[in-house]
Amino acid sequence: MTLSDTRPSEEESAALRLLREGEFALEGRLVDASNTTLRGTLTLDGVTVRCVYKPIRGERPLWDFPDGTLADREVAAYLVSRATGWDLVPPTVLRDGPFGPGSCQLWIDEPSDAEPLVGFVPADTVPPRWFPIAAARDDDGTPYALAHADDPRLARLAVLDAVLNNADRKGGHVLVGPDDRIHGVDHGVTFHVDEKLRTVLWGWSGRPLPEDAVRMLDALAGQVDGPLGEDLAAHLTLTEIRRLAARIDALRESGRFPLPSQDWPAVPWPPI
Repeated sequence: MTLSDTRPSEEESAALRLLREGEFALEGRLVDASNTTLRGTLTLDGVTVRCVYKPIRGERPLWDFPDGTLADREVAAYLVSRATGWDLVPPTVLRDGPFGPGSCQLWIDEPSDAEPLVGFVPADTVPPRWFPIAAARDDDGTPYALAHADDPRLARLAVLDAVLNNADRKGGHVLVGPDDRIHGVDHGVTFHVDEKLRTVLWGWSGRPLPEDAVRMLDALAGQVDGPLGEDLAAHLTLTEIRRLAARIDALRESGRFPLPSQDWPAVPWPPI
């Protein structure tokens, strides 16, 4: 993989232009989000797309993320995802909107018949090729398992989360697009300088990384010291970029998926 392989495709470049220059029209608020999250449309040259807009002024202060904004981290996660060549994070930009500057991300429509890849399943009938992650019970005491599919698309997302130091990979943040591609969304709490990986995708813990992940990490390491690092400097602190490089090097050295921490909750709450 070379740097030229990770530049935006023609389709992605068109989406980025729409996100940056399209005329905003708000549709409503996503009420389940902890920070102000709005859905809207963007129209440019007769083309209209949906987007997710997260204004900076709607962010709740976080004591452990004092530097920068969550919106900047959303954009930084997209830049790293694009550099991997895996395109797991939908196109995302920082732009002015109806409530001021914020992140603006291409909306992903999940087909109604999309097969779920993460969820709670009866503890005694975990599907074949699924990993049980944690035990749970419903209000009646029936045992369930939090589990996810042993799917190479999810494995790539687990690697990306380890690179980003994602502190909030919930099952609801994993989307299956109409093209059957996996998308990860909601990356406001990433890139912390301390280890904070919290995810529902622990099924491969300690296992060897796939060969494509090893190749990706080798290529990504060089990019952080070059153009990618320069792009990230507009959104992250220098220390955060250095820690990103250190995490990539640590994954390359171990050649394995990370293990859950014993010092903090390894699964976000709520997990879905």
